[in-house]
Amino acid sequence: MSQLRVEKVQELMKQEISEIILRELKDPRIGFVTVTSVECTGDLREAKIYVSLMGSEQQVKDCWAGLQSSLGFIRREIGKRIRLRFTPELSFVVDKSLDYSAHIQELLLKIEAEDKAKNAPETDNVKKEEH
Repeated sequence: MSQLRVEKVQELMKQEISEIILRELKDPRIGFVTVTSVECTGDLREAKIYVSLMGSEQQVKDCWAGLQSSLGFIRREIGKRIRLRFTPELSFVVDKSLDYSAHIQELLLKIEAEDKAKNAPETDNVKKEEH
């Protein structure tokens, strides 16, 4: 199957799954979930759904359990909404890229603050010597 078609189906599945999770699922365990990407095999028979989960550790565990229990419903809805020869087998994967990027941002801010702290006394000394 052409790579362009696979990419289009992946994007469409991402939109539809996001919509299903947001509007259709009634499970109270499912909280802040973001579908970050979908990867399909070349024959479109399997799809990995990358999700980012927000909340406390217990909320994330509950949300994950809710998502796992709703896989059949989501697959059935995808089959209704997207006309494919075969409805893909779905599996969720936790996407830690948002957590990782937040961690990197914290480190960069910490380094910037340390640099400012190191440079601040030097500029004060230079000003005192000039007077």
